[in-house]
Amino acid sequence: MTEEKDGGSGAMRRGPADLVWSTVALQLAGLAFCGVVALIAWPFGWLPDSQYLALMSTMFAAQPAGELYRAGPPRRLAAVAALFTLMTVALLIAATAEWAFPVMAEHDLGFLAGFLVGTPVGVAVLAWFYNRGNVA
Repeated sequence: MTEEKDGGSGAMRRGPADLVWSTVALQLAGLAFCGVVALIAWPFGWLPDSQYLALMSTMFAAQPAGELYRAGPPRRLAAVAALFTLMTVALLIAATAEWAFPVMAEHDLGFLAGFLVGTPVGVAVLAWFYNRGNVA
């Protein structure tokens, strides 16, 4: 069962798997948006860099985490754990990708890959903490 009633507020809380899949889908939508921007801007000599792609995909993917965060307590420890997880996974994947494929380091593609993988993992940690319900 992936949805459950939330206390007395009548709001439905989605499970971690649903949040991760919706985050990944929204990331893909953000990347598609960046692709359209790149196709429009390419004739004018501008192509988006990896930081722009990571920023746009994260902005698109932030909706499920934002809805969960606004759902109510617990907040502080869950948000800190999610952000710490996001940054840890992003840095580990970026370092591994740039070590394994040195060409990626020139274009910061390891950073982009790390952020794309780290965002759903961070949302999963946020949902896990919220479903536990014992976070301060």
